[in-house]
Amino acid sequence: MGEPTITEVSLKAALTERLKAVHVEVTDMSGGCGQSFTSLIVSPVFSGQTSLKRHRAVNAALKDEIATIHAWSAKCQTPDEWERDKAKSGEDGREAAAAGPPMDGTVGGKVQGVDA
Repeated sequence: MGEPTITEVSLKAALTERLKAVHVEVTDMSGGCGQSFTSLIVSPVFSGQTSLKRHRAVNAALKDEIATIHAWSAKCQTPDEWERDKAKSGEDGREAAAAGPPMDGTVGGKVQGVDA
C-alpha cells in the first residue's frame, strides 16, 4: 500500500487557496493512512454565514478530496471569531488544542479501533 494521496499538507493547501483561509490546521486522525481528518479553518469568506453555510462552502471546496476519505470534520471560524476564542483561552498566537480542530471521540488526537 502506497502513500495516501490526501494528506494534512494537501488539504491545508487546498483550503488556504480555495477558501482564502488565513489560518488552517488539519490533523490526520487515522494514524497517517489519510482516511480521517479534522480541521480548523479561519477564513473571511465565512463572515455573515451560518454554520451550515460555512460547512457547505468547505464541502464544496473539498468535493473531490472528501469523496476519497472516510471521515471529515471541520471547525469553521471568521478571523474575528478565531481571535476572540484565542483571547478567551489565553492563547499567545501558537496553535493549541483548545483553539484547534475538534478532537471529540479521539484518544490523544487519534481514532482508536474497537475490539471485536
